[in-house]
Amino acid sequence: MSKRNLIMAMVFSSLFGGIVAVVGYNLISPKERIIQQATGEANPVSLTNYVFDSADFIVPEGLNFVFAAKNATPSVVHIRTQYTDGSRANSPFNEFFRDYFGERYDRRGGPSRGAGSGVVISPDGYIVTNNHVIENADEIEIVLNDNRSYQAKVIGADEDTDLAVLKIDEENLTAVKYGDSDDINIGEWVLAIGNPYEFRSTVTAGIVSAKGRNINILAGDYKIESFIQTDAAVNPGNSGGALVNLNGELVGINTAIASPSGAFAGYSFAVPVSLVKKVVSDLVEYGAVQRALLGIRIFDVNAQVAEQFDLDILKGVYINDVVSGGAASKAGLEDGDVIVAIDDRSVNNVAQLQEQIAIKRPGDQVKVKFIRNGREKVAIAKLRNESNTTEVVELAADYRIEGATFVDVSDALKDQLGIDGGVQIKELGPGKWREVRMKEGFIITGIDNEKIRNIRDLENYFKRPRADGILIEGVYPDGSKAHYGLGL
Repeated sequence: MSKRNLIMAMVFSSLFGGIVAVVGYNLISPKERIIQQATGEANPVSLTNYVFDSADFIVPEGLNFVFAAKNATPSVVHIRTQYTDGSRANSPFNEFFRDYFGERYDRRGGPSRGAGSGVVISPDGYIVTNNHVIENADEIEIVLNDNRSYQAKVIGADEDTDLAVLKIDEENLTAVKYGDSDDINIGEWVLAIGNPYEFRSTVTAGIVSAKGRNINILAGDYKIESFIQTDAAVNPGNSGGALVNLNGELVGINTAIASPSGAFAGYSFAVPVSLVKKVVSDLVEYGAVQRALLGIRIFDVNAQVAEQFDLDILKGVYINDVVSGGAASKAGLEDGDVIVAIDDRSVNNVAQLQEQIAIKRPGDQVKVKFIRNGREKVAIAKLRNESNTTEVVELAADYRIEGATFVDVSDALKDQLGIDGGVQIKELGPGKWREVRMKEGFIITGIDNEKIRNIRDLENYFKRPRADGILIEGVYPDGSKAHYGLGL
């Protein structure tokens, strides 16, 4: 080998050895993990193990629930109820709400207790909750967020919306602020506040999953179901509690959950605050809900309906029948019309239409946008009540059935007899009540071991399916007690 070739071989050998040394070092030496912020002109993003200085860290707007929780929690109360004589067991909501309401039942028919939630809506002691929370309760106790306790009285209740208004004797309470349920969006963050399993003032978060949801849990010809659906976790005892936005404003009253077990399984449902405000206002002012009606029979438009009736739209509310002389009839609406908006708010289904009408009162006018023969039209309808008038519906002062007229027992007579309620026979005409030798003035305090405290209890009892014969117990004004068997 020449001298020149020997030098070249030595150079290549040195280079090769250096490369091997470098590669080998990188293979066997430990690597340093470098965590780097992904910064840019917008918000910085860090890896999960990034350690930040908490003093300088700012939670992004819209992700902080502390403000909403602090604002709304003082307005949410714990409701404890007590039932005697099996009164709760006879409630038509008994089976559906058993788990959600969080009750502890005595199946032998003895006294039982229940627990739920409510929301303070005025500083002078008005509280809104679900009707099923307090229905048929003999005693209602309100425990405030600061642990003060009060006995409450029922101002009014409405089965068709499952809402009730209570009142306690106190002033300067922290009342919730009303939000706008019409303006909340699907995907928006909300908080559910209540007392699940009697864990006081529990706050959970979720998003609005849907609006205008009908889940077929309420009974009655005029039921209103247009729930806000969320995935905020609610459980037994949350019923009647607050659903609030991130400003801590009330947007709904938590009412039900979709669950195979009675515990939270993904979705909960709340009455929208637009409907809550209307029902509360009616119950406080009139003692009865002023139900506004269009006077139509309707169902949802879908692909099958569109094909059946040759419609060129796939959403809206199809008018199957217009009640003669009703609001819709007088406004010129006809069978086969498809309602698509009320007061310029879109209605895609029956639930949304019911909500928009339910927030009105008889005598109010609404702008109805509808499709007829493929063309969009507008009508102005003046809403009417169940009696097809625009008059205010007053709370019934008495109740008639089978020839007898009943009234609530006066406070003076209740004190005199030492009873906490009942209904008294005001007039007794021909009929089954007279046939069993019952006399005017008799006070019914119970039927079939169910307590009857007022006209509403008596009316609700006779609305439900019952046996052919009933056992009535009560007392006369002179204090003598009596029992009667009545065949119906």
